[in-house]
Amino acid sequence: MNIKLITAGMIISIILSSCTREKPIDKVIDESLAFAGEQYTLMSDVMNDKPGQLPRTLNEKGEFITAGPGWWTSGFFPGSLWYLYENTKDQKFRDAAAEMTARIENEKFNKGTHDLGFMLFCSFGNGLRITGEESYKEVLMTGAGSLSTRFRPVIGCIQSWGSRAGWQCPVIIDNMMNLELLLWAFENSGDSSFYNIAVKHSDTTIKNHFRADNSSYHVVSYDTITGAVEVKQTHQGAADESAWARGQVWGLYGYTVMYSMTGLDRYLSQATKIADFLINHPNMPEDKVPYWDFDAPGIPEAKRDASAAAIMASALIELSRYAEAESSARYLAVAERQIRTLSSPEYRAEAGENGNFILKHCVGHLPGNSEVDVPLTYADYYFIEALLRLKNYLPPAR
Repeated sequence: MNIKLITAGMIISIILSSCTREKPIDKVIDESLAFAGEQYTLMSDVMNDKPGQLPRTLNEKGEFITAGPGWWTSGFFPGSLWYLYENTKDQKFRDAAAEMTARIENEKFNKGTHDLGFMLFCSFGNGLRITGEESYKEVLMTGAGSLSTRFRPVIGCIQSWGSRAGWQCPVIIDNMMNLELLLWAFENSGDSSFYNIAVKHSDTTIKNHFRADNSSYHVVSYDTITGAVEVKQTHQGAADESAWARGQVWGLYGYTVMYSMTGLDRYLSQATKIADFLINHPNMPEDKVPYWDFDAPGIPEAKRDASAAAIMASALIELSRYAEAESSARYLAVAERQIRTLSSPEYRAEAGENGNFILKHCVGHLPGNSEVDVPLTYADYYFIEALLRLKNYLPPAR
C-alpha cells in the first residue's frame, strides 16, 4: 500500500495551533469522554431492566425509546461501551459491553438487512479488537456470510432494501458503511469473495451514486434483469438532487475505510473529493455542524444534524492519516472544530438528562417526521470514536 502518513511533528503543530483563548483540545476531549462514561453508566443501569432491547432515541415527548436487536442501530450502544472500556479499562464498561453485545448475536443469521456491519462490527468487531474474545470471530464470519447473500452480481452491489414501486433493487449510500465487515472477513478467512464483493460494490457506487460536484444521491435503484440504473432519488433528504448531510458523510467514512483496508488509490481519491465538497460547501456553518441537508429549505434556520458532524469528524481524523500534508492539516482542523462544537453546551447534554444520551440536536428522517431534533445512539457512537481518534494524535501529557 502507498499510504502517506503525516509526521508526529506536523500533528502536534496542527493540534496545538488552536486559539489560546480556547480550552486546550486535550482537556475538551478528556471532559467529553468522562461525561460519556457518566451518561452511559446511567444508561446501562436503565438497560439492565429492558432485556433484549438496545437504546435508540427519545420521542417528541422526551420519552426513552429502545429497539430490538434486529433494528439497524442495535450495535452502537454496545460499541460505545467497548470504546469506553478501551479508554478507561474500567471493568464495569467491559461487563456492560459484553452483556449488550450478546443481545445482538442472533442477527448473524439475518439475511434480510444490509446493516449487519453497523449491527455486528460496531459491537462484536470492537469487542474482538479490544479483548481478543475468540467466540466473537464466529459471529462476525457468519454475519459476513449473511451480508454477502444480498450481493447482486448483475448489478454489482449489495441490495439495501426490498423492492417496492419504482425501485426494483434500491441501493443506498449508507451501504458503504457495512463493507468493513466483509473486508475483515476476507483478512481473517482468505476467502476472496468477501473482498471482491466489497470492491465491486464500492466501484459501482462511485460510478452511479456521485454527481459532478462529488455530492451523492441517497438512493440509486437498478433494473434487476439488465443491471442498468433505474432511478436516482432520495428517501431522507430534502430533494432528489439535494445533498442529504448524513448521506454525504456515510460516503466519506466508507471510502476512507475502503482505502485503509485495500490501499486502492481510487478510494483515497474519492474520500478526499467528498471531504473537500463538505468542507468547502457554502452552506457549511462556521461551527462545522451541518444542516440536516446542505440544500435544506429555510437555511440558516434549518435543523442541524449533530450525528452528521460526529461521523464526519471521525472520518476526517482517519482520512488525515493518509492524505497529503496540507489536506491532512485541513481535515484535522475541521474535525477539531466539530469536536469542540459538539462538546459545547449547545450540543452536549447536561448530566443525567437527554435520556442519558450524550449529544442533542440530531436528525434521523426529517421528511418522514421521524427522529427530528433528538439524540441518536449512532451520533454518540461516532462522537466517542472521534474523541478517541483525536486523543491518539495528541502528544503525551507531561
